[in-house]
Amino acid sequence: MENETHYAEAVIDNGTFGTRTIRFETGRLAKQAAGSAVAYLDDDTMVLSATTASKRPKDQLDFFPLTVDVEERQYAAGKIPGSFFRREGRPSEDAILTCRLIDRPLRPSFKKGLRNEIQIVETIMALNPDHLYDVVAINAASCSTQLAGLPFSGPIGGTRVALIKGQWVAFPTHTELEDAVFDMVVAGRVLEDGDVAIMMVEAEATEKTIQLVADGAEAPTEEIVAAGLEAAKPFIKALCKAQSDLAAKAAKPTGEFPVFLDYQDDVLEALTAAVKSELSQALTIAGKQEREAELDRIKEIAGEKLLPQFEGREKEISGAYRALTKKLVRERVIKDKVRIDGRGVTDIRTLAAEVEAIPRVHGSALFERGETQILGVTTLNMLRMEQQLDTLSPVTRKRYMHNYNFPPYSVGETGRVGSPKRREIGHGALAERAIVPVLPSREDFPYAIRQVSEALGSNGSTSMGSVCASTMSLLNAGVPLKAAVAGIAMGLISQEIDGQTHYVALTDILGAEDAFGDMDFKVAGTKQFVTALQLDTKLDGIPASVLAAALKQARDARLHILDVMNEAIDVPDEMSPNAPRIITVKIPVDKIGEVIGPKGKMINQIQEDTGADITIEDDGTIYIGAQQGSQAEAARATINGIANPTMPEVGERYLGTVVKTTTFGAFVSLMPGKDGLLHISQIRKLAGGKRVENVEDVVGVGQKVQVEIAEIDSRGKLSLIPVVEGEEGDENAADTKDDTDK
Repeated sequence: MENETHYAEAVIDNGTFGTRTIRFETGRLAKQAAGSAVAYLDDDTMVLSATTASKRPKDQLDFFPLTVDVEERQYAAGKIPGSFFRREGRPSEDAILTCRLIDRPLRPSFKKGLRNEIQIVETIMALNPDHLYDVVAINAASCSTQLAGLPFSGPIGGTRVALIKGQWVAFPTHTELEDAVFDMVVAGRVLEDGDVAIMMVEAEATEKTIQLVADGAEAPTEEIVAAGLEAAKPFIKALCKAQSDLAAKAAKPTGEFPVFLDYQDDVLEALTAAVKSELSQALTIAGKQEREAELDRIKEIAGEKLLPQFEGREKEISGAYRALTKKLVRERVIKDKVRIDGRGVTDIRTLAAEVEAIPRVHGSALFERGETQILGVTTLNMLRMEQQLDTLSPVTRKRYMHNYNFPPYSVGETGRVGSPKRREIGHGALAERAIVPVLPSREDFPYAIRQVSEALGSNGSTSMGSVCASTMSLLNAGVPLKAAVAGIAMGLISQEIDGQTHYVALTDILGAEDAFGDMDFKVAGTKQFVTALQLDTKLDGIPASVLAAALKQARDARLHILDVMNEAIDVPDEMSPNAPRIITVKIPVDKIGEVIGPKGKMINQIQEDTGADITIEDDGTIYIGAQQGSQAEAARATINGIANPTMPEVGERYLGTVVKTTTFGAFVSLMPGKDGLLHISQIRKLAGGKRVENVEDVVGVGQKVQVEIAEIDSRGKLSLIPVVEGEEGDENAADTKDDTDK
């Protein structure tokens, strides 16, 4: 019975876009894991998920030790890794972002107080190059965890939905996404009443959104995004049902796991009686550092008062203190519509925006929202500096690279600095997705762009602050963005009063409001539409009307922020003199070899002579970069001379270079690839009319000579005559007279 293999499948109907079949299997692979499942997409993409739990809890921890790892195997796409060791190394950015997509909906689904280490390992074993594996991995992780006998309130269903030609399509392919206006990953679970509770959303507009909207497609406004979330629910429901069907056949019974609650009720009651009034007063202090200092003081007083009564239960006092703080913050918002720092629910903190914040860099901007302070810095370079990707994705290079740094001093703490953590990678990716839809095309702006967001101060949504700073920094660097983008972080607090649930949406949330609220979502966009959205909720479902109202509230805030940014900069600046100048040349594909030359001789010579940097694409597009425009123009002229030559005509004059001498004359290069013969009989004019016995006595290789084309024969060969000062007349006539005298 242990070796029996069980199956279940969900069929997703996309109408005119066909169907997708997600099949779950267990009992065949990874049998020693607590729970293992394989998820297939159309029997062509395969993800193995294994969930394992430690035998003993780590009760010394004050958090749930859940780890999610995604292992991309290059054999899945028929590749050998491109690294020196030819094996997989550290996880790619795609793998890290997929880990976050899995962790966010699964973590709140485990029983509160669980302290056993839980590890979920996803191995990508086969991949159709047109498929995206991330949503397949979400379902596989949920399924293996559901089977593992853990205190887990799953299953969780995850789907990608894209708005393509007016229809929301589930599990779209890379090919279909090329025509998408908006792309969302949505995860949720089915409630007892049959409705679907949305738990996590990661959404973005695409590179083609602006063009598609201009061609008549519907723009991804807040209303369209809300409709997309509703469209995802039936797909999530089908995925959850398939997982439940498999669990009914093969899931282990839920085991006994000790639960370590943050506090017991008696501690909370004693703490409330001891410090509630002082804590309520401290939570009205507007400044973050002053407020936190006072909260720390009250916490110490609470410890002194309660420790004799609850000896050995110090951790519970700390947990109860946090719970009481959360309760008081939420009550004030629900009842009085007043927040920790005294703002109303729709108020935005003081904004400040400026450009050219630091010298010498190609572009920079500083954006401040209250105590959140972000420095954006832009660097431009040749396209050959774009990031090369060695992943399972068909995308092999990335022109726009957005890096986000969050040093510990940004929150007044000490800590490790160095390589980015998963959170930093996730925040950078969110800001990147927000900006990508408004970037100019490679053809319009042939530069690799690196954008760095430095979080210098943090008290709420540095990722959305990064979007604002990046927009201004890019404009300051001269990048012709299609539109300005701003972002805002929103929160939601709910409470049941007299049997009815009341919801309050908060604009521009603080860090504490993020921690104490029921939902946080970040929305970035232009004045016309949403470019990126990230949502996480702890609730069992949000009414569509509440979500729609919160999205509208976010839009009002975004428009206000855009106005402040536009006062600092509203059009692209002139490019910095420190930035490279890049121009393009288009040549026939069959001329690429001539420009490169044997063993790269010609292109290396051009680069050496002009000081320019040259990159040649397979389609014949040549990108020429140089610190000065004159250097780039000189390289362009040389390349055009080789690949796009204008045919010389009789009578045209050139300052040529002698490239070879013979007994009968000298060959003179007029332009790359075009030489002419200066006959020995013409060279005597350069010697004052004297007879020339040896050509090299008059001209030598490398010498510059002013010449004129006298004749072009049927084979295109050029005969040249020298241009000598004082002989500006008709040289051809003189030659004819000379021949007649003979």
